[in-house]
Amino acid sequence: MYICSMARDEELKQRWKELVEFLSKRFAEGETLDLDAIIYLIGVQELGKIGVNFKKDEKINLMHIAICRLLEPFGYYKFDYFDKEGWPHYSVLEKLPSLKAGEQSVLMKEAIVQYFVESQTIQ
Repeated sequence: MYICSMARDEELKQRWKELVEFLSKRFAEGETLDLDAIIYLIGVQELGKIGVNFKKDEKINLMHIAICRLLEPFGYYKFDYFDKEGWPHYSVLEKLPSLKAGEQSVLMKEAIVQYFVESQTIQ
């Protein structure tokens, strides 16, 4: 079991590295995007308002949208509706477990890789 987990971890590391390189070239002129920046990009993508200058609280809301969307396939959130401004709203299905910072990072990276595989952005 441990060997499979290690192999899965290595695969995730490799896919994450390739995804960061791809997104950094496309959206950051080659500067390396961090996890928060990628979550923000996903939020903008999910909102569908590209090229808009968002206020600080809207940026936080965009990251929240992304996290809900990313963790939806894991059974933590469910999409409910779009409000009159076009912002998606989610409800909590299951409370997130208490995770250490490193575990949170791995969960989000796994969810992000899955998101981009499902959208056929990466293989």
